Amino acid sequence: MRRSLVTVILAGLAGLLPGLASATPQAEIGSVQLGPRPFFLVNDMSDGPLKQELQACANRRRTFERSDFSIGHRGASMQFPEHTRESYEAAARMGAGIVECDVTFTKDKELVCRHAQNDLHTTTNILVTPLGSKCIKPFTPAVLGPSGQVITPASAECRTSELTLAEFKTLTGKMDAFNPAAQTPAQYLGGTPDFRTNVYAGPTSGHLLTFTESIALFKQLGVKMTPELKSPSVTMPFDGFSQEMYAQKLIDELKAAGVRPRDVFAQSFDKADVLYWVRHEPAFGRQAVFLDDANVVTDLPTFSDLVGYRAQGIRIWAPPTCALLALDGSNRIVASQAARDAKDAGLDIITWTLERSGILADGNNGFYYQTIDQAIKRDGDLYKVLDVLAKDVGILGVFSDWAAPVTLYVNCMGLK
Repeated sequence: MRRSLVTVILAGLAGLLPGLASATPQAEIGSVQLGPRPFFLVNDMSDGPLKQELQACANRRRTFERSDFSIGHRGASMQFPEHTRESYEAAARMGAGIVECDVTFTKDKELVCRHAQNDLHTTTNILVTPLGSKCIKPFTPAVLGPSGQVITPASAECRTSELTLAEFKTLTGKMDAFNPAAQTPAQYLGGTPDFRTNVYAGPTSGHLLTFTESIALFKQLGVKMTPELKSPSVTMPFDGFSQEMYAQKLIDELKAAGVRPRDVFAQSFDKADVLYWVRHEPAFGRQAVFLDDANVVTDLPTFSDLVGYRAQGIRIWAPPTCALLALDGSNRIVASQAARDAKDAGLDIITWTLERSGILADGNNGFYYQTIDQAIKRDGDLYKVLDVLAKDVGILGVFSDWAAPVTLYVNCMGLK
C-alpha cells in the first residue's frame, strides 16, 4: 500500500510539473563522476613526487569539478560510439568542460556530427540497413587465402552527403571499426580494438545528432563547445554550397541557439576556414583553433610560420601531443622546440589526443607517443605526459577519449 501511494503521488507531481521527469537525469550529469580509471592510472605510476601528490589528492577529495582543460574528444569515444548523444553525456559526466562535435553535412546540406563525411560505413550500422544501397562504394567482401589470411581487405565507403537528414537520423552509431576479413556486411561492422568495448553500442543506443541538436545538448549539460569543420569528401561547391557558406552555416547555427562566442572554440585543419572566422566572425574567430595535421616532427611549422599565424589573427594552435614533447639527454619528457616556438610566437596551445593508444605498457605506442616512446613504460605514465603538457608546455587544454583522468589531474593541481 505504501509503495502504491508513493507512486501515485509522484505520478501526480509529474503531471503537474512536466519538467520533473527530466530534472533528475540532468542533475546526475551535472555531478562529476570519475569512475575507477583515473585511480587505476595513479596507482600504476612509478613511485615519485607526482604519484604521491596525485594519490594524496585522490584519497582526500570527495568531489571533483568540471574543467575547460578537459576536452571530450568526439565525446567519450574510448568506450562509447563517437559523436552520439550517449558519448557526449559520458564526457560531461566525467568532467569535460568542453565537448567536440565534428561537423559535416548531408545531401540536403544540413549539418550533422560525424568525424568525417565518408565514415558512415565504420561508425554506423548503415551497411545492414536499406540505406547501404546508397553508399558511393558498396560493401565488397575480403579476398581470403587458403588458410584464411586476408589478401584483399573488405571495403566500403558511405557518405553523409549521399543521405538526406531524415535518412541519416534513422542510423545507429557504433564503435569506429571494421573487420578486414569480413565476408558479409554484418561481419564488416566488427573489428573493435580490444582496448575498447562494444558494451555501450547496442541497437537501442548510439543516437546520432544534428549539429543543432548537439548545441542544445551541450547547453543542457552546461559544457562549452568545440565544433570542428570537417573537410568535405565531395567537390566544393556542392550543389551551390560553397566552403565559405559551410563555414558560415556553422557559426549561424551557434548564433541562432544563442551561444556566446566565449563558449565556443571553432576549429579546422584548413587554415582558410579559421581565417574566414577571424575576418568575418571576429567574436567567434578570437577563439578559433587551427588544427595541425603533422604526422612527423619534420612536418611541423617553423617559428616563422607560427609567427605568421599570429600575425594573421590566429590565436590558438593545436598540434598532436607528439609535436609538443621530446626527450632530454636523461630520457626525461620535456617540452619540444615546437612547443617553445609556439609560446614565443604568442600562440596559445591545445593538443590531441590522450587515451587513443591502447595499453601503454605494451610499448610501441604509435603516433601520439612517437617522440617520447622510450620513456613510456606503463599505463600510469599517461600522467607524466599530462604533467609536462600542463606545466612545461603550458597548454590551454587537451582532448581525451576518456575525460576522467584529465579531470582528476586538473582538480588535484588546481587548474581551471
